[in-house]
Amino acid sequence: MNEKQLKREISLLGALSTVMGTVIGAGVFFKVAAVVMHTQNATATLYAWAFAGILTICGGLTVAELATAIPKTGGAIKYIEATYGKLPAFLLGWAQMIIYFPANIAALSIIFATQLVNLFHLPLASLLPIAIVAGCSVTGINLLGTKVAANVQSVTLIVKLLPIALIVLVGVFQPGEISVSILPEGLLSPKTSVAGFASALLATLFAYDGWLNVGNVAGEMKHPEKDLPKAIILGLSFVTLIYVLINYVFLKNLPITDIAGNLNAASQAAQLIFGALGGKLVTIGILISVYGALNGYTMTGIRVPYALAVNDELPFSSYLKRLSKRTIVPYVAALFQLAIALVMMLLGNFDLLTDMLVFVMWFFSILIFAAVFILRKRQPDLPRPYKVPLYPILPLIAILGGAFILVMTIIYSTQLALTGIGLTLLGIPVYFYHTKKS
Repeated sequence: MNEKQLKREISLLGALSTVMGTVIGAGVFFKVAAVVMHTQNATATLYAWAFAGILTICGGLTVAELATAIPKTGGAIKYIEATYGKLPAFLLGWAQMIIYFPANIAALSIIFATQLVNLFHLPLASLLPIAIVAGCSVTGINLLGTKVAANVQSVTLIVKLLPIALIVLVGVFQPGEISVSILPEGLLSPKTSVAGFASALLATLFAYDGWLNVGNVAGEMKHPEKDLPKAIILGLSFVTLIYVLINYVFLKNLPITDIAGNLNAASQAAQLIFGALGGKLVTIGILISVYGALNGYTMTGIRVPYALAVNDELPFSSYLKRLSKRTIVPYVAALFQLAIALVMMLLGNFDLLTDMLVFVMWFFSILIFAAVFILRKRQPDLPRPYKVPLYPILPLIAILGGAFILVMTIIYSTQLALTGIGLTLLGIPVYFYHTKKS
């Protein structure tokens, strides 16, 4: 559909549900293991979740200015292209195609398998085969057609909110075994270093992933100048509150030593709160939530190589833009994405994959935050139905927060950072070779 044909039909409520539905995924259940492992401190864990939420809100409000000024299909890629040119925009699309979506699919498949193994007490050796089956099955669902995949997404969207609501509503008010301080003094633990807190912050940002896309509906909103900032502030604030509360529940029911590095912490906390049967039912809800997130990333991910191929920006574009005759799905792009995800499943683990994709995406996010300053100076007359409040403070907070994450990752997780950077830079020779060939 052409941008000129987009109808302004989305209300504040619709935008609010889009923000929350995009952001809330599987990370809220599983990233507490990595965060606690880095902080070794309950209070620092809660502050990491809260700080990540504040950083996300600042980022969302900043990107919203570009979304209303450049309300084009493609979102972030279009903002980068309008500010920096075609090569950086291609590299974002390349990074999404090679790292972001396949890494999400691989990580969520591993998490799904981990929970299934834990729920049914299966042999640990079955984890990788189950992860592969999960990834392949979701791709299979998407090959049946967009309508089938969308129906799966609708059902799992409702189901994924149930375990979150149950854990928060019951767990917050139920007495816990462990006292958790929320006062800032609790941050001063000898076990929590600046590097540890930075790593914890990087881990939490996977759970907030999806915020970069909240401005994509700007062109279809009735009153974007008023409703978009409200939707971002209310939606992301509510998500932040939910994340802090659910982690508070985990921390007051399980000792730090039982949470650190334990991907089954959410299931164990659920069993303590609801009993054996109730805990298993909540775990099944979590499994469905993970499968829904896996379906969402698969469904949107296959459109990236397809869109690049349609514009003839990739080698083998003639193959990657092929659509299946009956279901009209870019099946070659889907299989290509699955192949990369399968390699990642064999080589990586959940935390490694998610940290790498967060690192790479935040590099491009900083470029987008900076684009607000650049375009205000370069194109002062560009129509801006919405302007970021407290300019330039909020964009600077987003830039400095993102830069802190990148620098600390480069210093303390150098191999992870170099892998992400290297895979992204591989797109440069691809771009120039194909441009020259064309």
